[in-house]
Amino acid sequence: MNTPTWADVRKAAEAVHPFVRHTPLLRAEVDGRPLILKLEHLQRSGSFKLRGAVNALVSGPLPERVLTASGGNHGLGVATAASLLGLPATVYVPESAPLAKTARIEAAGAKLIRHGATYAEAAAKALEAASEPGTRYLHAYDDPAVVAGQGTVAAEVVQDAPDVDAFLVAVGGGGLVAGTSLSGVPTFAVEPERCRALGAALEAGEPVDVEIDSVAASALGATRIGSVPFVVLRDRVTSVLVSDAELLAARDRLWDEFRLAVEPAAAVPFAAWLAGRTEGELPCVVLCGANSGWTP
Repeated sequence: MNTPTWADVRKAAEAVHPFVRHTPLLRAEVDGRPLILKLEHLQRSGSFKLRGAVNALVSGPLPERVLTASGGNHGLGVATAASLLGLPATVYVPESAPLAKTARIEAAGAKLIRHGATYAEAAAKALEAASEPGTRYLHAYDDPAVVAGQGTVAAEVVQDAPDVDAFLVAVGGGGLVAGTSLSGVPTFAVEPERCRALGAALEAGEPVDVEIDSVAASALGATRIGSVPFVVLRDRVTSVLVSDAELLAARDRLWDEFRLAVEPAAAVPFAAWLAGRTEGELPCVVLCGANSGWTP
């Protein structure tokens, strides 16, 4: 297995620069404590997923077409990346994928196919269709180039705020938190209590299947942590859990105090910080996406 490194992340930062936004930081104080918010929900396509998709596609010869499976955000990132690179794309999503995300996937120009009750079922069907010559199947998180691309979020933070001493990141399949942890800055991997593929894998010593039941499942609903992210993460992060009630309260507070409208998954690390379950004198909370039907 090719395990990505921080050098790969720095290389990815150069590769994706023409296609992604360098998203801003917001230095803030909440409850008398300082923190920095990385406003990655302002990224093109509405989440960090564009970074990994672009990096994976430009890391080698461009394919004739792109195919993927997604709970929503990755599919939108792939659809946007394919459009930017002039490639046709097909995205398989589970039947439960929210309209707020699937409508945007189609608007970005990709063909959308609904299949199965879970991301895993959609991915299995997508892999069957990926055997056509000239097709590149782009995994949502279990790909070294994708992990390196997602790590460019942290690369921007390190560049813009070298005084940050901790990262707080939401976890689904593990791509973003794995790429972030490669920075060497202490990283807290935060999951909903009922959406904890990483926590279960760390306990078992290997990726294992978990049941998913969370309001953040459309973005963090991987039933098994990726093998590539797990190799990176197993000795690099601290695992933290939050409840659905806590993450929804955190989402509402981001709106009430800062007028930041993010999806439930993006509020997960902020919820952990509010609850005092993380460390750091000046942590960076990554707000990873805003593709939600929720309105304040």
